[in-house]
Amino acid sequence: METSAGRAAGADAEFTDFVAARMAQWRRTAFLMCGDWDRGDDILQRVLTELYRNWTRARRAEHPDALVRTMLLRRLLDERRLRWTRVVLGATLPERQTEPVDPTERITLVGALRQVPPRQRAVLVLRYFQDLSVEETARALGCSTGTVKSQAAKGLNALRALLGPAPAGR
Repeated sequence: METSAGRAAGADAEFTDFVAARMAQWRRTAFLMCGDWDRGDDILQRVLTELYRNWTRARRAEHPDALVRTMLLRRLLDERRLRWTRVVLGATLPERQTEPVDPTERITLVGALRQVPPRQRAVLVLRYFQDLSVEETARALGCSTGTVKSQAAKGLNALRALLGPAPAGR
């Protein structure tokens, strides 16, 4: 007979495995949505805390990845609306993990993404950085597929206008 402690340990291990397999992708998504690694990490941490508290129910979800993306997106939008102030709780900052990309391209892209309206930015990140389908993006944002398509088109046009023509060979 399995004890409640045994079930809890199994659930903790399952949660840990689930998060470890997807953490880099979620961090990238949070960064692309808000344009700041530290703020993205803070938001992701709150999402993971909420996910852990509700893991028993969340792990039974039909699409747990979609659930987490939706939680992350909602938290990002809430944070933007609330304009909360961050408090640094340590004397020294932790070392930041970096993505192996050309810094100039990253700065240029993030700067352009920051200028795209939030809804269009959310669609662009979910569609083109998370590789979600139109339908999955619509579910995550709680809108129609037509809205996703129009916001993606407007967002891409805005990025093209901001970034200019792509270099040859791309």
